[in-house]
Amino acid sequence: MQFFRILFAPLGLFYWVITTLRNGFYNRGIFKASKFSIPIINLGNLSVGGTGKTPHTEYLIRLLKDEYKVATLSRGFGRKERGFIIANEESTYKQIGDEPMQYYKKYGDDIKVVVEANRVKGVMDLMHEHEDTEVVLLDDAYQHRAIHRGLNILITTHDKPYFKDYILPLGDLRESRKGSSRADLVVVSKCVDFEKVKRDFFARKIAPDNPRKVFFSKINYANILPFFPSQEIGVLNGKKIILVSGIANAEPLKKYLQDKAEIIHHFNYKDHHNFKPEDLRDIHGIFGKFADRDPIILTTEKDAMRLIVHEFEEELKNYPWYYQSIEIEIDRKEEFDQIIKNYVETNRRNH
Repeated sequence: MQFFRILFAPLGLFYWVITTLRNGFYNRGIFKASKFSIPIINLGNLSVGGTGKTPHTEYLIRLLKDEYKVATLSRGFGRKERGFIIANEESTYKQIGDEPMQYYKKYGDDIKVVVEANRVKGVMDLMHEHEDTEVVLLDDAYQHRAIHRGLNILITTHDKPYFKDYILPLGDLRESRKGSSRADLVVVSKCVDFEKVKRDFFARKIAPDNPRKVFFSKINYANILPFFPSQEIGVLNGKKIILVSGIANAEPLKKYLQDKAEIIHHFNYKDHHNFKPEDLRDIHGIFGKFADRDPIILTTEKDAMRLIVHEFEEELKNYPWYYQSIEIEIDRKEEFDQIIKNYVETNRRNH
């Protein structure tokens, strides 16, 4: 893989020129960004996938949903339908994408889950259908500059921060590192231990003039939940696990599980993998080989959205399928939360 990155590295110069010109046109007002009368918070990154945008979006949902009418707006990566859709009980991941499906499954009608590739049109259509919307969370729209964001949150990982990365195809950056200057807040995600984080180092690299804009987060692995209510798992310790993942980086989950259980097989699919009947046959075939060891089949919450579908339901019910839920913990939580709430309250339409 690295050989091909180096081989095609000269294309990175062309990509850099295009993205730099585009950003320059927006910075100088040649390209106009549409501005709306409600608070819009954007969560995104400079790199391609794997920084943890989804659980951070859920963190903001939990923070705001009890006080404000919240909507999430995503493009719905990998969905089969196009155009503006508001999720409802009939929606499937093929219509709206796995991450929006996850938001809807967890929060239901407490929020509006919207998908539309054109973010400007998405907000306009949302406001037309639900005028009482008070705040919009833009999911993965850091490079979508046609819409003005009031609060821009950039997420980068602790192990591979953007300032150690390079623009595509040599690295994983979607644009130059200078794009970080548009961030109002930067969250360094996937920290293992807050006590061991080199805060001063990250502050110098990211925001030497304003170190308070840099926050740190880590993943807390929460409950293991069954696909179907009739299934129970009890204690994970010592369990045999067939791990199924279709996310950008499954290594943190794998390391976590290895401390508590035995992974007897790992089906490691590409990010946003579209599961097919033959995949289930392979997975269940491995289960059959180890059935005498009483294993469980464990996947991620995002992958579960692409598995708990009508076409697989009867097949899955015959096997012990579970998914690992996760939550985000933010260092200096009170300060972070207050920044978010202050922004929303100050920019409400009735303020």
